[in-house]
Amino acid sequence: MPTPIIAGNWKMNTTVREAALLASHLRGSLGGVSGVEVVLCPPFVSLAEVARTLEGSPLKVGSQKMHYDDKGAFTGEVSPHMLLGLCQYVILGHSERRRDFAETDAIVNRKVRKAMQVGLRPILCVGELLADRQADREEAVVSASLRASLEGVTASESLVVAYEPVWAIGTGLAATSQQAQVMCALIRRLLSEQFGKEKATAIPILYGGSVTPANIQELASQPDIDGGLVGGASLNAAQFTQIVVTTASVRS
Repeated sequence: MPTPIIAGNWKMNTTVREAALLASHLRGSLGGVSGVEVVLCPPFVSLAEVARTLEGSPLKVGSQKMHYDDKGAFTGEVSPHMLLGLCQYVILGHSERRRDFAETDAIVNRKVRKAMQVGLRPILCVGELLADRQADREEAVVSASLRASLEGVTASESLVVAYEPVWAIGTGLAATSQQAQVMCALIRRLLSEQFGKEKATAIPILYGGSVTPANIQELASQPDIDGGLVGGASLNAAQFTQIVVTTASVRS
């Protein structure tokens, strides 16, 4: 069973000063918690400051995006080599990147392969729209997206997968623990087909979509859910701390 991961996606929130202050609070409240990998994903402009704030602590840093090329004329983009030394993780294929910035499975696939090549740990996001679930297409949609996003990927050691039903992100409407477990179990089966059962068992699968202190215990208790990709609650130090502490308690 993999070490659970709780990753906080701060999205386009916090100034550099606010990000450093939040990271400092979390370092203080979570520095002694064991059994859970904690990852903070601030906006790119705050990566260096958050990394400095967390230096020497067990908390890790992640980027919210990454380009697949090493360098070039890509105004506003961030290359994998710019991230090395600043963070250990990178979120790839988040539904907001897919929806608002036209990131396809093919683009996400190139990013996943590049991240693993340079030594960054990708948190690969997959999930279905509300219309997909209402039409009973959620398993087909997620299966196709995961397979395409991992095409040509042969190593699994650094991979993290996050199931994030798009209809639950930022809406306050979380998937039930049973719904989340069914989809995370599907992802585990698909990973087994690609990497073998033993390696698939070691890949952390996270749930993302309105994760709160109120629902994390039930989510983390599911056999195929190894933590959470937390949005809004990660901006509240007390709430995020409770999510991590509860996860550690459930999985101890």
